Amino acid sequence: MSHVFPRHSQSQPPVAVNGQGCYLIDQSGKRYLDGSGGAAVSCLGHGDAEITARISEQLQKLAFAHTGFFTSEPAERLADLLIKHAPGNLDRVYFVSGGSEAVEAAIKLARQYFTEKGETSRSKVISRLQSYHGNTLGALAAGGNMWRRKPFAPLMIETTHISPCYAYREQREGESISDYGLRAANELEQEILRIGADQVMAFIAEPVVGATLGAVPAVEGYFQRIRQICDQYGVLLILDEVMCGMGRTGSLYACEQDGIAPDIMTIAKGLGAGYQPIGAMLCSDKIYTEIQQGSGFFQHGHTYLGHPVACAAGHAVVNAIIERDLIRRCRQQGEKLDAVLREKFGEHPYIGDIRGRGLFRGLELVRDRQTGESFDPFLGVNKKLKKAAFEAGLICYPMGGTIDGHKGDHVLLAPPFIIEDSQLDELADKLSIAVDVATGFK
Repeated sequence: MSHVFPRHSQSQPPVAVNGQGCYLIDQSGKRYLDGSGGAAVSCLGHGDAEITARISEQLQKLAFAHTGFFTSEPAERLADLLIKHAPGNLDRVYFVSGGSEAVEAAIKLARQYFTEKGETSRSKVISRLQSYHGNTLGALAAGGNMWRRKPFAPLMIETTHISPCYAYREQREGESISDYGLRAANELEQEILRIGADQVMAFIAEPVVGATLGAVPAVEGYFQRIRQICDQYGVLLILDEVMCGMGRTGSLYACEQDGIAPDIMTIAKGLGAGYQPIGAMLCSDKIYTEIQQGSGFFQHGHTYLGHPVACAAGHAVVNAIIERDLIRRCRQQGEKLDAVLREKFGEHPYIGDIRGRGLFRGLELVRDRQTGESFDPFLGVNKKLKKAAFEAGLICYPMGGTIDGHKGDHVLLAPPFIIEDSQLDELADKLSIAVDVATGFK
């Protein structure tokens, strides 16, 4: 009997014993194509010898040094590398152990920034419905997925939410894409004015929404307008790139493709590629200077901040992404994956939308392709899809509640950047089996 507290206590998952490239292997020898990189984590695939060598080298030198006393060479090197390629005025990096911690740090930094400035009334966070920013209480409060929030609502800080930029569902008949993007973005201004501009400290959003919408990028022009609104009202823009960043969408930082830069950014997942648990919060020089010249102390911290081994892994991963030209490969293979998915599912009666950027793709499942009507949530289509795909030897990331936290089903795909053309075909073939089983097609 296992003493591990699992994610799902009514089923026993197989034991993973090995990873080779784009595959994971269980104790029976069954191979699974990792079509989602776990949760968009394994961007380099499994068993990368160079990355494990860099980790081993660091372990020989220094495993741990508390940041209350020391910095470390791996942390300094990784911060330099991230800032060298960062957009806008991002200038400082705060290393944590994962995405939720990074978002918590971002929210607390935003609050402290305004208290240091004397604008103590600014405490409100605005985000978007159907967003996901992590599972710790602050991050969960910032997120807009009602199913995830509901059990813990009494424990969470009060936040407000505007509509997602979700053209498939929200664009009106006869409305141009640019007009829709402007209308969606202007909801932020309306919400700031409703709350009071002197009350709002930050707006947080994912450049490409991952888990809860299924690889939905904003339409062109949306984030430029968001940036204008934030600047106009003195609101900090926090971009959550935990899932969509680090090359996943075809640029090292996802927001590069939207032509903007945030005041604060969060990254994780692909930062360590699964080889070590690591995340980071990046902030602008303006924010850092306010803290430095004020109290001089960020009132926040965790034991494993800037962990040397995790930072050594992160540096090796980001360096590999850049030096191996994997961002270009991600774009190329992403275009091929999009083409394969459209060939396989473009006319499928139960696939309503195919979307995404780079190797970050989503398919929305619908009961009626013409009207976009979703399946009855009680059918559990996304759960059936996950089970059928796993049985077929494919790891993917289906979710329910796509539309409003209750209705709607989608599947998210985020394979390693090293995926080969034949494996893209394998992914689509196995996913097709799962979709047909889940929807009852054929």
